Amino acid sequence: MWVVACAFIFSGRLRAQSPDGEPAAVIEVGGAAERSFSEGHPGFGPTIAIEVTPIENWLELETGVTALFRPQSTEWSVDLLFKKPWTFSGRAELMLGIGPAWVHTKSNGFHMNAIAAELVPDFMYWPFNTHRLGLYVAPSYSYKFGPTPEHAIGITGGLLIGIL
Repeated sequence: MWVVACAFIFSGRLRAQSPDGEPAAVIEVGGAAERSFSEGHPGFGPTIAIEVTPIENWLELETGVTALFRPQSTEWSVDLLFKKPWTFSGRAELMLGIGPAWVHTKSNGFHMNAIAAELVPDFMYWPFNTHRLGLYVAPSYSYKFGPTPEHAIGITGGLLIGIL
């Protein structure tokens, strides 16, 4: 739902293609893994996100949804990251992002909602100059606030799809 909302909010920003060949938006589709320091059980699952650039070379906004499956629990998270990009070449880019997340956990029949904060360095590689398809990898650190605070590290990676 956040992905669709972000697409509508920034629809005025989306254009056919910028003069430098950059896509108007980028969809990230891939897999995620996370390990909680407090629970100790790893979680694995799919992730999808959309990224737009409201301020060229200064700010990129990414919103996404991730589902993590662990023994006896399922966790859904929705995040909004504010990312600063650094372009190394026409094919490689590094971004450092930080932002809030909403986390819904179902464990042993109990449901819990929490707010979290995330820190994510994101590396993107575009093998073709058109920036239509690429690869990304993004390690992460998150801190979940609430009655049972939780620290976790994770990694996501997958396919980049440039929307022209």
